[in-house]
Amino acid sequence: MRDNQPVSARDRAAQTAARAGLSEGLGAALDAIEDLKGSKVVVLDLRGLTDATDFFVVASGTSDAHVRGIAESVLEKLSRRGVRAHHIEGLPGGRWVLLDFVDFVVHLFHPETRSFYQLERLWSDAPELLISST
Repeated sequence: MRDNQPVSARDRAAQTAARAGLSEGLGAALDAIEDLKGSKVVVLDLRGLTDATDFFVVASGTSDAHVRGIAESVLEKLSRRGVRAHHIEGLPGGRWVLLDFVDFVVHLFHPETRSFYQLERLWSDAPELLISST
């Protein structure tokens, strides 16, 4: 807040991104995940490890419906900024939703599915830039 004025969504995304040294689009995605109470949020820096993307965002929802809701919120928030997902997978099922924004990919998991696939372990050589345990 500035002078007791609420911070706009665009300002909040920019602040989130700046704190972690990330793009505004990635900051907006993180805000959308936070807004809908996504948990165990991790941002993996894949620069120098792969040419496929720069960052993975990994987060969990509490149920299939929660995962779908978080994914739809991310898509809506970025769409309002003129950022469209290049590729979407898993949205109807909600066990593992992948949102590919080219520079970053958002992976939203049901907790059991996240535990099974262990993306963080698979990419353990990637620095973790942002971690939220909630």
